[in-house]
Amino acid sequence: MAGASPAAGAPGQDAQGSEFRKDMGPWANFALGFTYLSPVVSTYTLFGTALADGGPPMIWAFVLAGAGQFLVALVFGEIVAQYPIAGGVYPWARRLWGKRWAWMTGWVYMWALLVTITSVAYGAGPYIAILFGFDPTVHTTVLCTVVLIVVAVLINYAGTRVLSWAAVIGFGAELIGALVVGVYLLSTHRHHNLGVLFDTYDTQGDGSYLPVFLGAAIIGFYQYYGFEACGDTAEEVAHPGKVIPKAMRRTIYVGGAAATFTCLTLLLSVVDYQAVISGEDTDPVVKVLYDAMGETGARLVMAVVLISFLSCTVSLQAAAGRLIYSYGRDGMIVGHRFLRKFAHARAVPGYALLVSAVIPAAIAFGSLISTDALTKIVSFAILGIYAAFQMVVLAALRARLKGWRPAGEFTLGRWGLLVNAGALAYGIFAIVNICWARTPEVAWYDNYIVLLCGAVVFGAGLLYMFTTHHYGRSDAPAGVAIPAPEERAGREGPGGTG
Repeated sequence: MAGASPAAGAPGQDAQGSEFRKDMGPWANFALGFTYLSPVVSTYTLFGTALADGGPPMIWAFVLAGAGQFLVALVFGEIVAQYPIAGGVYPWARRLWGKRWAWMTGWVYMWALLVTITSVAYGAGPYIAILFGFDPTVHTTVLCTVVLIVVAVLINYAGTRVLSWAAVIGFGAELIGALVVGVYLLSTHRHHNLGVLFDTYDTQGDGSYLPVFLGAAIIGFYQYYGFEACGDTAEEVAHPGKVIPKAMRRTIYVGGAAATFTCLTLLLSVVDYQAVISGEDTDPVVKVLYDAMGETGARLVMAVVLISFLSCTVSLQAAAGRLIYSYGRDGMIVGHRFLRKFAHARAVPGYALLVSAVIPAAIAFGSLISTDALTKIVSFAILGIYAAFQMVVLAALRARLKGWRPAGEFTLGRWGLLVNAGALAYGIFAIVNICWARTPEVAWYDNYIVLLCGAVVFGAGLLYMFTTHHYGRSDAPAGVAIPAPEERAGREGPGGTG
């Protein structure tokens, strides 16, 4: 990449000389973010857990998380409009703050993406088992996870055009899974009215419902990320400064609406809430589908759902591969000579994509040593993603306070500072809630496993960064969003505009 740039950084300058092809259109870019966010995957994966923990009012977590993450998407839209660079949060943080901050942001985001790939593929395991007619044991679920990861990386290896088609097909499967199945359930299998959305079914016991709701809110927090994938492929989209911020916003409100509708139709179709809350019914989604559609219909839905899981895994790997490639291109990590290699025939970063398959598969096998593996994998994935997001949001707020004025084709204008502060406040609240220990009856290390895993990733990242100094190898622009003191003085002086 080019060396140092002017202080503010001209929009799009860093994407010059990119090896990627601009083969991704606006709708494919939106579909990539939508299938990464995946309303069907997130809802079907955690519906039973959230309903058991918080009862039907858990659906309001979609509103809470959606509003907060929309603020984050607005901030990201400003950043990507000015810096449309492959890799997303790492190059953004580099230009907003500096080399070290960017290195840690990318490190956290990389591991969060790799774990999220595992969480999505793992969640597909039971549906694969039902579709093909074998028992969904822990071991078969892990094997199905690995197979799905391998299929996804083969699709990614085929190139940007195939990735675009996979995203569009996945988008269609999401709409069928969310809308068609939802309308059918409402028409033929509805057992409750909307009043149940305010009935806790005594999930709080003798205490307040708020802690119970915040525990069940994992379904909402898991739902609302994926929009940043639109920016991860910024070098593969024409006119990214206009296209990508719009795709990010559309991903939030279209994906969020679809997820909320999916959750609503399932909630109104569950016959016995108490059976789910007591643990008697451990998979209410499958039970609802079988009761409403019979074995043949349910298996057809499983096939559609499986396409959603596959397309979500493909989108996640695309984002992870481009982040790792961006790291390798800047010489920021061990093995960078391989990670920055580019398969020009298909216009994909081959070795980086391989890493995005091998490590998630290893995590899947490692999950065999833990009880309740899915919840823990999902929780750490959410923590890592939210932490990386907030490192960018904080970098943007700091840069703003030091004089950064977004100069891309999308800006928030006078609302920028308020939206940025709101996004940071929401993110901190979400991170604290995700880490909160809620099972005092289990061993302390099991109770705090999400926080411990986060601490290990941060600690290992700091140790790696300060012992290898890889963060200082690249001459890619760093801290260029903040204007130099003389430029700020020029703005604020007699001839300035400040």
